[in-house]
Amino acid sequence: MSAELISILALVVIFVLATTLSVNMGALAFAGAFLVGTLAGGLDADGIFAGFPGDIFVVLVGVTYLFGIARANGTTDWLVAAAVRLVGGRIALIPWVMFVVTGALTAIGAVSPAACAIVAPIALGFAAQYGISPLLMGAMVVHGAQGGGFSPISVYGSIVNGIVDNNGIEGSPVVLFLASLGMNTAIAAVLYVVLGGAKLGRAEPTEEKLPHEQRIPLDAPKIATLVGLVALVVCTLVFEFDAGLTAITVAVVLSVAWPSSSRKAVNEITWPTVLLICGMLTYVGVLQEIGTIDWAGNAVSEVGVPLVAALLLCYIGGVVSAFASSVGLMGALIPLAVPFLAQGTIGPVGMVAALAVASTMVDVSPFSTNGALVLANAKNVDRDRFFRQLMVYGGIVVATAPLVSWLVFVVPNWG
Repeated sequence: MSAELISILALVVIFVLATTLSVNMGALAFAGAFLVGTLAGGLDADGIFAGFPGDIFVVLVGVTYLFGIARANGTTDWLVAAAVRLVGGRIALIPWVMFVVTGALTAIGAVSPAACAIVAPIALGFAAQYGISPLLMGAMVVHGAQGGGFSPISVYGSIVNGIVDNNGIEGSPVVLFLASLGMNTAIAAVLYVVLGGAKLGRAEPTEEKLPHEQRIPLDAPKIATLVGLVALVVCTLVFEFDAGLTAITVAVVLSVAWPSSSRKAVNEITWPTVLLICGMLTYVGVLQEIGTIDWAGNAVSEVGVPLVAALLLCYIGGVVSAFASSVGLMGALIPLAVPFLAQGTIGPVGMVAALAVASTMVDVSPFSTNGALVLANAKNVDRDRFFRQLMVYGGIVVATAPLVSWLVFVVPNWG
C-alpha cells in the first residue's frame, strides 16, 4: 500500500477514535503524524515538525490571552454595552453588524484570520451575554470575513488574481469578489433564519438594568486595553504585523502594567483547542510533505471529462482547506486546472471563482484558523459540544459549497 493511501486511512482512524472515545483529536493527530511520517513517509523529526503551525499557535494563544485580559478588566463588557446601544437595543441586528465589520476589514486589506482574531472575541462575548447561538455568531464572523476577502485590494484577492495572471488564465477581479460576497451573504442569511437570529428582537427592559443600559465607567485599565486593541488593528492592517505576535505583545504590556487584574487571564487560554488545532495541522503538513495532496490533485487532473474534473477540484479545495491554508491550496489548484481550461470547454473566470469560494467558505471548520478562533473564544458553552457543532456545520459546508459553487459558476459557462 502506498504512503498516500496509508496517510488517508490513518486520518480516517484519527476521526473515528476522536469521536467515539472522546480523545483529543490533536493528540491523536500528533501521534499519527509521527507514525505515518516516520514509518510510511520516511520523514525525520525535522520533516514532521516542519508542518507545525507556529503562527497559528501564537495567534490562538495571543488573541485568547489578550481578550482574557479584556474580560478580566471589564473592557469586553464595555464594548458589548456600546455595541447594543449603537443599534438601539435591537439584538437581532448584532450578528449582521459583526458580519459587516469583519467583511469590511478583509475587504480593505486584513488577512481573514487577523480580522476574525479582532472581531470573534467580541462577537462571542456578546453571544454569551445575550443568549445568542454561538454557532450563529461565529459563523457570521467567519462568513463576513470571507465575503469581503476577495475584493480587488484585499490580500486574498490580490494573491488569487496574481496566480491567475502568472498562469496566463483569463480572470475578473470583480467577478471573483462578487462571487465570494454573494455566496457568503446567502449562507449567512440562511443561518440567521435557521439559528433564530430573526427571533432575537430587542433587549427588553427589566427591573435590573441590562448591560447595554448600564453606564460602565472607563478607567485606566479599560482605556489602555482599548488603545491596545486599536493598536492590534492598526499594526495588523496597516503595517501587516503578525496578528498573534502583536496580540501577545499587547497582552504582556497590559499584564505588566496591571498584574492583579491580568493574572487570571492566562487561564483563559484554551489549551485543549490549541492542542487540537496544532495537532491536526501538523498532520496535514505531513500529508503535504509525503505528497498526498499533490497525489490527489494529479489524479483529478487526469480525469478525461473537464466538467467532472472541475467538480473534483472544487471538492479537493473544500476538503483540504478545511484543515489547511485556503490561499496556499488555491496556489496549487489553479495551476492544476490550466490543462483542461486550455481546452476551452470550461470558462476560466467561473472556474477560478468556484475554486476560490469552495476553498474559503469551509473556513468555519474548527480545524481552520478562523473556526479555531471561534471555538477558542466561545464562552459559557460546553466546549466539546460546540466543537461537534462546528465540525458538523463545517462538514455540511464542505459537502455543499463545492457543489453549489460548481453549479453556479462553472456549469453555466461550460461548452
